[in-house]
Amino acid sequence: MHCLACAAPAARAPGRRVGGGGGRRRMAIECAAASSFTRDGEETDPRSMMETYGEMSTLALGDPSVKIDDVTPKIFPSGPLFPTEKRIAELFETNTYSVVNIFDATLRPQLNVTGVVEIPEGNGSGVVWDDSGHIVTNYHVVGNALSKKPKPGEVVARVNILAADGIQKNFEGKLVGADRSKDLAVLKVDAPTDLLKPINVGQSSALRVGQQCLAIGNPFGFDHTLTVGVISGLNRDIFSQAGVTIGGGIQTDAAINPGNSGGPLLDSKGHMIGINTAIFTQTGTSAGVGFAIPSSTVLKIAPQLIQFGKVRRAGLNVEFAPDPIAYQLNVRTGALILQVPGGSAAAKAGLVPTSRGFAGNIVLGDIIVAVDGKPIKGKSDLSRVLDDYGVGDKVSLTFQRGAETLEVTLPLEEASI
Repeated sequence: MHCLACAAPAARAPGRRVGGGGGRRRMAIECAAASSFTRDGEETDPRSMMETYGEMSTLALGDPSVKIDDVTPKIFPSGPLFPTEKRIAELFETNTYSVVNIFDATLRPQLNVTGVVEIPEGNGSGVVWDDSGHIVTNYHVVGNALSKKPKPGEVVARVNILAADGIQKNFEGKLVGADRSKDLAVLKVDAPTDLLKPINVGQSSALRVGQQCLAIGNPFGFDHTLTVGVISGLNRDIFSQAGVTIGGGIQTDAAINPGNSGGPLLDSKGHMIGINTAIFTQTGTSAGVGFAIPSSTVLKIAPQLIQFGKVRRAGLNVEFAPDPIAYQLNVRTGALILQVPGGSAAAKAGLVPTSRGFAGNIVLGDIIVAVDGKPIKGKSDLSRVLDDYGVGDKVSLTFQRGAETLEVTLPLEEASI
């Protein structure tokens, strides 16, 4: 047995009987530090030992004979940065003012039992799009507010913009438009133009795997945080927090964490090549696999949200069979047409829907297998291909009708189906 006060073995004193019955004995324990004991045949006074311990403690706390200058290591000047370090620092200093902090107006920070402020899930980042006060971010960053069906012009977020003096200026973020299918939203702030530093947008179509990239955002509420990495992959399917799959995504190993959503992914020239949107992780924190919506997609969506408050998508306005149903009907490739509304461009072009024969059997409609020579694997694939077109664009469709392979050219309409 050891004494918990001094960690020395406890000495047993002779026990005495403290109660009858059972002949049990309660042994009194004496701390070795509180009584004299014999060591090597010599009795030692515990008080002298305590005095010795006190002297040792005094020596451990400091030595008056030592001068501070004697124990202070030599300090070396930092010197100039390496060219790559200098370039990264300059890119951050230039672009950090284009990155804003966004708080969903319907959520508030909460104090947990330890007194630490917990950052709500609806907090994220955004970029200054123009000097009119438009802010581009992810749909899911303000998703809770958007779930309440706000009208354009209603306040859905609080937006913090970093001023040149390092102070965050707070503004109301009013809804301009949102597109859940691409996980993008546009807000507007009434901020002075000298505070608005629009981001420079680059071309995501020219990216190469291995090139350097930078991410700026507000992970876990730590505003204007920089992480650096490389482009790890291209044309990835992103399953966004908005619950949709976005094609053409950029994969990066630059650390992206909760709060980075809506912030920019920059190339080595400081141009925005994507909007950070998701991470692939089992822990909720960065695992070296982050994703960004390419700037080519942002350039198609954001201007439409600003002009129309919604996205006018080009489409054929015909109903296609979901891929699993088409597969059950032995359609292994292509998008199977179920219905063709009368008066549509598809109807005028003569596309045939699926129907039932006189015997009740299913007669397959036309199956679109290519658009302008781009192969179509199924309905979802067709939707991704048509995203590259605008309303009124003419496309050449290759389709199968029974054993025949045919082609037709028709204009795309604003999608309503």
